[in-house]
Amino acid sequence: MKKKEDTPQRVAKRKFEDSHKAERKAAHIVWGTSVERQYAEEINLFLKEHRISKVELIRAGYEALQREYGPQKKE
Repeated sequence: MKKKEDTPQRVAKRKFEDSHKAERKAAHIVWGTSVERQYAEEINLFLKEHRISKVELIRAGYEALQREYGPQKKE
């Protein structure tokens, strides 16, 4: 695969991304996880049909688990 030609806009974007990489990593986390394809496709279809983002799914699931198991214990 051939790399796209550098343009002033691409160079500026790359420079911005490089300079803000640490800031992004400190503010966000990515969960690398795996789910069976058929189950993942079913979830994606449901989310798309109901216009729900994956972040909303995680928040709702977390809140439901908090209600079920109680608040987080402070250690």
